[in-house]
Amino acid sequence: MRFYYYWIALFVFVLDYVTKKIIATQLELGEQISVIGNFFLITSHRNRGAAFGILQGQRLFFIIITIVILIGIVWYIQAVRKSAKPWLLVGLGLVLGGAVGNFLDRARFGEVVDFLQFNFGSYQFPIFNVADSGIVCGVILILIDTLLSSRDEKKARDGEDKEPNNHEQQTV
Repeated sequence: MRFYYYWIALFVFVLDYVTKKIIATQLELGEQISVIGNFFLITSHRNRGAAFGILQGQRLFFIIITIVILIGIVWYIQAVRKSAKPWLLVGLGLVLGGAVGNFLDRARFGEVVDFLQFNFGSYQFPIFNVADSGIVCGVILILIDTLLSSRDEKKARDGEDKEPNNHEQQTV
């Protein structure tokens, strides 16, 4: 399928947009719905910062940085789309869709709608959304591609070093 990485980005963006819209319109801020006991909750939350709530209230900074990142991702996809492995392009598509989803919230409202809450005993993992999940999964795929590519390049270099030089083997 041609341009599947953009379709993946669109899917993440639409799923993120729809789920955030449902949370924002159907739940009061702070309201919780138990999905799996106290382990997994749907919690209506707003985040004016970045991951884990850092850099609260830096809206303009996030908008500028996100625009630069989005341009970079699209440029990189276009540069490597014919030679890249599929999981790299899938990863870039996931990051792109998630970044656009959170960007739209920040640009329009100055905050991001978060709602997925996981608790591990007394530890509460920071509340997140579908866009954040797309970004994290995408980054994991990009890292896997980087590690596998690095390994393949090392194997290729090692293979070249072990091959005998044809000029040295010739005897007169």
